Amino acid sequence: MATITSTGIGSGLDVETIVSKLMSIERQPVVNLQTRATALEAKLSSYGKLQSNISTLKDAATKLNNPDIWGANLSTSSDATAVTAATSQSSVAGNYAVKVTQLASAQTISSTAYPANATTVGQGSLTIELGAWNATNTGFTPTAGKSAVTINIGAGEDSLTAARDKINSSGAGVVASVVTDSQGARLVLRSASTGASNGFRVSANETAPGPNGGAGLSALAYDPSNGVNTATLAQSAKSAMGTINGIAVVSETNSVANVIDGLTVNFAKVTLDATGAASEVNLTVGPDKEAIKKAITDFTTAYNALATFMKEQTKFVPKSGTTAATAGPLQGDSTAIGLQGQMRSLVSSSSTLGGSLTRFADIGLDPQADGTIKITTAKLDSALGKMGDLKKLFSGLDSADANNNGLTQKIRDLTDKVLSFDGSLNSKQTGLRDSINRNGKDQDAINLRLALVEKRMRTSYTSLDKSMASLSGLQSYVTQQFGGK
Repeated sequence: MATITSTGIGSGLDVETIVSKLMSIERQPVVNLQTRATALEAKLSSYGKLQSNISTLKDAATKLNNPDIWGANLSTSSDATAVTAATSQSSVAGNYAVKVTQLASAQTISSTAYPANATTVGQGSLTIELGAWNATNTGFTPTAGKSAVTINIGAGEDSLTAARDKINSSGAGVVASVVTDSQGARLVLRSASTGASNGFRVSANETAPGPNGGAGLSALAYDPSNGVNTATLAQSAKSAMGTINGIAVVSETNSVANVIDGLTVNFAKVTLDATGAASEVNLTVGPDKEAIKKAITDFTTAYNALATFMKEQTKFVPKSGTTAATAGPLQGDSTAIGLQGQMRSLVSSSSTLGGSLTRFADIGLDPQADGTIKITTAKLDSALGKMGDLKKLFSGLDSADANNNGLTQKIRDLTDKVLSFDGSLNSKQTGLRDSINRNGKDQDAINLRLALVEKRMRTSYTSLDKSMASLSGLQSYVTQQFGGK
């Protein structure tokens, strides 16, 4: 219920002003608690942001501790239009001279043209058999364990598209399509896979003629080994051929695997020099230096963001002239200052595991006076030439002395510790939340007491006002009785 306030009813006593000023004094403990709550909230917010920055640093350090990034290889080609390579963790670093003398291809045959107005291709059956042709296409060796497939084409399924679909659904190992040119429509068959062993031959058995009484399914017959060449050979089945470091290689596809450990070499075109002779393409396989450099740069960025944030949050700027002193939310906070010191100590620490590279400064990561790290690119690029030592400097583990571990390994250990459930950051934030809750309860208790105090004050001063008004009236009466003015 709203409080009714007024100035003195009869005496002119300013009850409201008196009560208001007295209550402002009484409320000072609440004001102090509110000021304290604001500081606690700011500190809790800062710790939340600090936790986020440390998590980002932990992720960056973890990446540099992961063997995958150090084991990642990259291949470069002197002619990527002809030869490329896909690397893996097991790729062997080195230089490889590659010649491509032949690309893998699929056998392709085309039927004679059916008239443009043809509605059927004839009825009967096609028998398709997979195998390998000899160099002159006069001898055929069927694929062992693979039976020929017969496709029956009857009435109602003898259109070009229907015949195409029956072939494609037969599992014969070929792909059929319809191609139309100026002479009419053709059925084109292509082996489903490249390679010399994936050739095929086709025999036809007609039970009904084709369009206008002409050739029907026999237009697709192809078996030079038996003198049948009705269909036209557009492309022979061939395997990819070439050499890698002088060693002859043959592959059913244009991707050559298992010749070099962990490396798949991809052929895109035959390699020829200006005279038309086979020429070499140079493949270089080695560590992915750019990926590692980026990971180091990302780590430095994450560390600098943390260092800058902590400096800002813990700073104290003394009073200067009329400018009041200012302090960061974590100024004087022992947990934050302690963590700041630990981080600075770690980036300046050393490890003997990295051989000639013992500290960050050796690889161009130079600690600055403000707590950040400055990268000297030329020095870092030079260190990337010592990949084994660089890896150990960052991620090495010393089973006898953890203090000698790699530098990001030590930073990862520290971030794990402070971010853990019972780590210093969670403990600090839990304590701050508890303090904020207690502060709120203290404010509620004092405000409840102050409401009673204010009520008593208003009652007392209102009563005083009435008493003073009564005395003033009595004085006027007495004065009148005795003829006073």
